Amino acid sequence: MNIIEIITKKKNKEELKYEELKFVIDNYLNGNIKDYQMSSLLMAIVLNGMTEEETINLTDIMINSGDLIDLSSIDGVVVDKHSTGGVGDKTTLILAPLVASAGVRIAKMSGRGLGHTGGTIDKLESIKGFRVNLSNDEFIKQVNEVGCAVISQTQNIVPADKKLYALRDVTGTTESIPLIASSIMSKKIASGADAIVIDVKVGNGALMKDKESATSLANLMIKIGKYYNKKVVCVLTNMEEPLGHYIGNGLEVKEAMDVLNGEGPKDLKEIILTLGSIMVSLSKNISIDEAKQILIENIRTKKALNKFYEFIEAQGGDINNIDIEKNIISIKSSKDGFIKRIDTFKLGEIARKLGAGRLNKDDEILYGVGLVVNKKVGEFLFENEELLKVYGNTNNIEISEITECFEIVSDKQEKPKLIIDIIM
Repeated sequence: MNIIEIITKKKNKEELKYEELKFVIDNYLNGNIKDYQMSSLLMAIVLNGMTEEETINLTDIMINSGDLIDLSSIDGVVVDKHSTGGVGDKTTLILAPLVASAGVRIAKMSGRGLGHTGGTIDKLESIKGFRVNLSNDEFIKQVNEVGCAVISQTQNIVPADKKLYALRDVTGTTESIPLIASSIMSKKIASGADAIVIDVKVGNGALMKDKESATSLANLMIKIGKYYNKKVVCVLTNMEEPLGHYIGNGLEVKEAMDVLNGEGPKDLKEIILTLGSIMVSLSKNISIDEAKQILIENIRTKKALNKFYEFIEAQGGDINNIDIEKNIISIKSSKDGFIKRIDTFKLGEIARKLGAGRLNKDDEILYGVGLVVNKKVGEFLFENEELLKVYGNTNNIEISEITECFEIVSDKQEKPKLIIDIIM
């Protein structure tokens, strides 16, 4: 068995056996298979796909490439949540304390942002003092006592995925449903939760550009979950426009607090209640409607907001010291009209250029910079009315780059549907 034979098999659209995939992963991790050889195999997979059995086998091999988290000492059913990534996606910041306020245990490992989407860990680190690296004992203790903890992924959890993901990112091999499914599910299963809710973003600002590909990804992840006796629910959500109004690390923490305080934008509240209700329902074995009423009540009484404060304090954060840029520039509309379309991907890239994200995993970011989008698709604005605010230095960005992200027309536009589908 050698890597050339395996690349050739996949190039010829043949199915790879478990032993062949294990040979590849083991030898890539130990350095016997080089980046250029793995890149060739990844491209063959992107072009020719993988069967369900191949994908499950790859997931299993990646899970067992490192440590497994044992959450058996946590009381009750542990629920995890994942998002495939989007612009302004601060849902974990809200969901962890909100769902914990309903008595559900949330033990979550999150990543840093790469490219046009922000990472949950970066957002939490915009809060002065917040610790993202807890020992396993501290992690378990906090989940039992506070109800939730969010930490950075450890080096020993699915190391095969870390190495593969970094290579895929720089070789144009990210857009493969089997590779995405095995990457997500290997991390989720290795992290030890009993049930998993996955927010699959669909549209211009997401990895999945259309409902068909998003549905295929969701169904594949659900099948992988069943193989491991994990209950997986996928919610397909619209990413044709930013989620909420705030884009950027510290800014998104502020908006998360607004929602927990009973305020915040309608779309963000809708997606939070949808995802959160499913999470509570899975854990407490009650209906989604019953779960939703609990969450609405906990927001109304500030129980969820107080749980957020408790969660931040438990991990060393000072909620009164969030990094938000002081330099603010207002961008105005050049004409009257309704917003027909927002280039969400490009807005994410502009936020990254400001310093809110990174191109390479070692790039430093500026926690306080970002954008606040005042108007969304379907809304009307007047000429010279503020379209958005820019927090940060715009020296390397043309103002036209920002205004070109918005298509403004004279005809009234329909507001896009946020929740596209729920797949169980």
